[in-house]
Amino acid sequence: MTAHSGKVVCDLTISADGYAAGLDQTEERPFGSDGGDGTGERLHAWMFDHADENRAEVAGMAAAEAFIMGRNMFGPVRGAWDRQWNGWWGETPPFGAPVFVLTHHAREPQPMGGGTTFHFVTDGIESALARARAAAGGGDIAVLGGATTVNQYLAAGLIEELRLHIVPFTLGAGTRLFDGVPPLTFEQTAVRAATSVTHLTYRVVS
Repeated sequence: MTAHSGKVVCDLTISADGYAAGLDQTEERPFGSDGGDGTGERLHAWMFDHADENRAEVAGMAAAEAFIMGRNMFGPVRGAWDRQWNGWWGETPPFGAPVFVLTHHAREPQPMGGGTTFHFVTDGIESALARARAAAGGGDIAVLGGATTVNQYLAAGLIEELRLHIVPFTLGAGTRLFDGVPPLTFEQTAVRAATSVTHLTYRVVS
């Protein structure tokens, strides 16, 4: 990392057994079978039911100057872009910055309200990171997910700080953090237990 570059960070909410989403993901159930309604109700309840208690962590998730996500996190559309889909977040997504979406199918950039523009990257994770670095102007870059995308960046040694938000239940199946990732060493730099989640921050050592 050069002196002028921000960190590459990742925030991810996972179950106690490491899953970021359950099975059977659909447009109506973007997080699959999570034991709630499938919208992420159970996995992400800590952000909403205890918002004041977790204000610092939620703010940290939105503090980057550019973001990267996989196509599965952007939406349920597969294959060619044969329908207009602008993400799960409505007309004003919460990012307020450029978001680079990994996909195999080219698409023109999609500007949204609040300063968010989705850019669609077809030439891989390193290209997306290079474009995000350029857009961030020295600020942090956040790899948002889902877990499959995070695993690719971890396996390539491209994530410097991993912030996990662990909720106290198990899913048993789904999309799991660290699947296919070679052994890594972390330095724990912060831990905080809250009402329905434990926040862990790791620096990726090797």
